[in-house]
Amino acid sequence: MSYLRRSLRAANSVSRHHRQHLPHTRTPLHRQFTSTSSRNNVYYDRVLLACKWTGYLAASSVVGVTMLVAGLFAHDALTYTDKHVDRVPVAPLALHPDTGGPKDLPVVSSYINDEEDEEARELCTKPRLVIVGGGWGAVGVLNTIKHGDYHVTVVSAETFTTFTPLLPSAVVGTVNPRTLVEPLRKVIARLRGHFIKGRAMDIIMDQQLLEVELGEKPGGKRVYVPYDKLVIAVGSTSSTHGVPGLENCFQLKTIMDAREMRRRILDNFEAAALPTTSPEERKRLLSFVVCGGGPTGVETAAEIYDFCQEDIMNYYPRLVREEVSIHLIQSRGHILNTYSEAISKFAEDKFARDEVNVITNARVSLVDKESVIYTLRDPKTGESTQHTLPTNFVLWSTGIAMNPFTQRVADILPNQVHSKAIIVDSHLRVLGAPKGTVFAVGDCATIEKKITNHLLDLVQEADRDGNGKIDFGEWEFMVQRIKQKVPMAEQHLEHVRQLFEMYDSDADNSLSLDELVHLLEDVSNKITSLPATAQVAAQQGKYVGKLLHKAARLRESPSKSGSEDITVSTASYKPFRYYHLGSLAYIGNAAVFDFGQYSFMGGLAAMYAWRSVYWNESVSSRTRALLMIDWVIRGLWGRDLSRL
Repeated sequence: MSYLRRSLRAANSVSRHHRQHLPHTRTPLHRQFTSTSSRNNVYYDRVLLACKWTGYLAASSVVGVTMLVAGLFAHDALTYTDKHVDRVPVAPLALHPDTGGPKDLPVVSSYINDEEDEEARELCTKPRLVIVGGGWGAVGVLNTIKHGDYHVTVVSAETFTTFTPLLPSAVVGTVNPRTLVEPLRKVIARLRGHFIKGRAMDIIMDQQLLEVELGEKPGGKRVYVPYDKLVIAVGSTSSTHGVPGLENCFQLKTIMDAREMRRRILDNFEAAALPTTSPEERKRLLSFVVCGGGPTGVETAAEIYDFCQEDIMNYYPRLVREEVSIHLIQSRGHILNTYSEAISKFAEDKFARDEVNVITNARVSLVDKESVIYTLRDPKTGESTQHTLPTNFVLWSTGIAMNPFTQRVADILPNQVHSKAIIVDSHLRVLGAPKGTVFAVGDCATIEKKITNHLLDLVQEADRDGNGKIDFGEWEFMVQRIKQKVPMAEQHLEHVRQLFEMYDSDADNSLSLDELVHLLEDVSNKITSLPATAQVAAQQGKYVGKLLHKAARLRESPSKSGSEDITVSTASYKPFRYYHLGSLAYIGNAAVFDFGQYSFMGGLAAMYAWRSVYWNESVSSRTRALLMIDWVIRGLWGRDLSRL
């Protein structure tokens, strides 16, 4: 045995000696095993690294959320304060105002918070700026003027401003109505302004008094509100076009309109779901008619369709959804006719796929409690046929008209011949009113476009040799003056030489008065009024706010003391120019954008872009947060089907 053990040890020693001196080689199997092992090690390292960073991210998220919640609770705790108010000074005239004016009404010359502190007393020495209305134009003015410029008063029948572009979404509950409103008192708080809930009824321009009816209901107490500067931003009403029975229609102008429409829609669906409802009555209840193919009508029809597809389908009998019919009546040849032709066709094709009945070249002749009667004209033959749509829901959204206060202002002023709005000059001052005292913005105003109204002034300024004719050099000067007085004529006066030669009928290298009048009338007829949109109203409000702010700064400047008010003499201030930023519309899980020369349309991507634009344009950070929450709630749990 000892011999055998010695032999084995010797053999092992020789084997180790040979292995040490043999070249180092690997078999293919060995190399494959080593490579796989190396890859596994790299994979495990990456997994560990990912787990580590995931842990860091999760921990930081937990810490961040915890700190956010703690901060919210801390902020909430700090809002509960024990503030005491004692012995607040109040001016006697605020409690017992004097009477005056043509009707011997109380004159609100002082407010109950004008004596609260030194800052409030200082504001009482500033010129009085009264803003009538609380829409886009009014908010544009309020957001642009600076604190300390004026003693500000807002007169509005509603205590809030409304984000009107999303009213169709509120009709079906896509967004909550409160998401679209911002209290006017919060808007004017920055300016230490005052708010009067009431409706403007009349204006006494020679005494600079605004007659206001207080409260909500007609027949309330009336007072006079004195002003130094007055901004009219009362909006408009829907045009009736002489159609009888519009008392049976809804209009979508306010939050209350959206709420009433929502109640009617839910009532219709509940009644249609009852087993006692006859088939004919069910079809009438589920027939929704929208009169008007503009953005408001199109978006309302699209929202009703989405509501049926996403909520009615899930929570009501299928028969109810099957018998829903949506009709869109348009008097023109296409819906969204102010947009590009490609957008109109895209919207019509989308509605055709969704089985929304688009009726073009049709005019409504009567609306009663149970049906809509319209006349359809064949564009090829010109023949008209009458049709009837049984319905229990009609939205009227066709054109604009003056509200009563706008009509009153137009009636008492000379040269106010427009049938739908107050005529203003290029600086948005109301024509016929004392210059620099009364402005109008938004839907209630239209900028003067008749150049011949300035004919005498233009000829006196341009006719330098006094021969009663306008040569080409004088015509070039006149064109510049026209662009200042009527900025909307600028695009029609680009070819100065061509226009001059075209209307110089006797080829004497000059324009006689008759030739000049003919030229200016033709140019005026080509000018189109600005659309009645929120975009126009907002830009006009900001323009007036900047003009009033500059006037206030010049008034306060020692070097400019005694100089003329620039709101009266606007030679040193540029006229209003509208910059079209594009039009957009929602058409049911899709959206369209019209930027003039460029158009963009599409499905969900366009819809999210549409949402982003409106989210950014919301009045405040509070409404933006609420809007985002409403969209999330709709996506997760659907719309609220409660009838409140």
